[in-house]
Amino acid sequence: MNKETIQLDITGMTCDHCAIGIEKMLEGKPGILSKKVDYSTGKGSFSYDQTATSPQEIADLINGSKNYRAQLPASNDAAKPGNRFDLIIIGGGSAAFSAAIKAEELGLSTLMVNGGLPFGGTCVNVGCVPSKNLIRAAETVRHASHSNFAGIRPRGADVDFQKIIQDKKTLVATMQQKKYMDVVEGFEHLKLVEGWAKFEDEKTIVVNGKDRYTALKYLIATGATTNVPDIEGLNEVGYLTNVSLFDLEQQPESLTILGAGYIGLEIAMAYNRLGTKVRIIEFTDRVLRTQTPDISEALEKQMCSEGIEILPNFRALKFEKQGSQTIIHCKCPDGSATQIAEPGSIVVAAGTRPNTQHLGLENIGLRLTKNGHIEVNAKMETNLSHIYAVGDVTNTPAFVYTAAYEGKIAIENAFTGTERQADYTSLPWVVFTDPQIAGVGLDEAEAQAQGIPFEVSKITLDNVPRSIAANDTNGFIKLIRHSETDRLLGARIVAPEGGELVTALSYAIKFGIPVTALAESFHPYLTLSEGIKLAAIGFTKDVGALSCCAV
Repeated sequence: MNKETIQLDITGMTCDHCAIGIEKMLEGKPGILSKKVDYSTGKGSFSYDQTATSPQEIADLINGSKNYRAQLPASNDAAKPGNRFDLIIIGGGSAAFSAAIKAEELGLSTLMVNGGLPFGGTCVNVGCVPSKNLIRAAETVRHASHSNFAGIRPRGADVDFQKIIQDKKTLVATMQQKKYMDVVEGFEHLKLVEGWAKFEDEKTIVVNGKDRYTALKYLIATGATTNVPDIEGLNEVGYLTNVSLFDLEQQPESLTILGAGYIGLEIAMAYNRLGTKVRIIEFTDRVLRTQTPDISEALEKQMCSEGIEILPNFRALKFEKQGSQTIIHCKCPDGSATQIAEPGSIVVAAGTRPNTQHLGLENIGLRLTKNGHIEVNAKMETNLSHIYAVGDVTNTPAFVYTAAYEGKIAIENAFTGTERQADYTSLPWVVFTDPQIAGVGLDEAEAQAQGIPFEVSKITLDNVPRSIAANDTNGFIKLIRHSETDRLLGARIVAPEGGELVTALSYAIKFGIPVTALAESFHPYLTLSEGIKLAAIGFTKDVGALSCCAV
């Protein structure tokens, strides 16, 4: 036996009973020979067998509790500045920065390790910010060349595509600096490192294959990336994703997009309006397959009217180059085969996959879902007590604002014992097509699947005075309510700027506002929000038979 003694500084104790509790916590632990914790001094003295345990393992046992934190003496190698932290965040997107901000508030020494995309992650670099910028640019072109009024004949727009992309790059760089790097510049306890982190064991990561770091707690926030399907020839012919597409300063002549989810649809509408010929190949029966068919139908109608070619129930089987063209071999809906020639570029928008492949999770036994996401509970806890995970890498809703929300929750739970839980009952979301698709809560299919008694009120925009006056009636507002309690279960909106309406409906769900109260509330006349009132009235009355200022 090699007997040694270590003294640890212990914080979080509030009385002598806490000290006794820590001693009991360590009873029967392998290698610990004796223990004495003193509340008045905030220290613990431990004798241990070096062949069975170590000072770090003793400290980790204490740090595994919710309320107490043990600090190794400065002479110990694991506590030397530069390699030992309270918190290590793996990832550099919105979830990571939200966590870092909370960690700084708590005074935690924090290391953020980021590989792949620049700090800021998907949203600011290759996702939300650049895509919505291009969508707005494309809307300007659309409005300059199309009118809902017979008395107005637009003359079109001169599109300088290279300038649009250059301005987009400037915007991204500015936002990345101001909203991410400048925010943490003055943090005293945060260290940023660029590189790929891999778990060597449950307590240690290796960055770029050489530098080792340890921490009391870990947060994995590595996000997700484009899921590239395993199709013969795809890698050989070359393809684009949102990462590479948004940086092309030379406008593509045409695009064939694989996938009709929200990413593929937003790309399709933006580039088509900017003057690129767009085709979509979708292996399911309709666009935006996660939503009810009426939403898909309304969106397909608009996209086809703008010249976008949509091929539902087509499955790409093989890609090959023939001269300057890419030939796509497809299986048709009826089972036959066809070939599609694409003179421009192929864009892969077939969903996303979580970024877990380089983390060495096999070394630590971290549990994944069947789809490869890190499995977490509502407190953002994994199956390992000292490791949390948040954002797109997990089995939670994949939005930038939910990732940031989860980052804060995880740090609070890991270091303050608050045991906060993420609640997505009233989560609003938007797809930035035109018309926009917005939703919150359950749709009718989900309510039925859960066995909830429900009713639906759906009004088309030709019943909304604002839409009538604007000659823009493509879309609808749909409310789903509990037929016994009159509480709003969910809503779906298909409308120009429909995303601006959904937050009010989120509040109605969150705070239990009855649908009858929505019907009786004031909504300004000739606003799109009046459609919420009309849809609420629609549960009991025919809104088509009401006067303009319906009451």
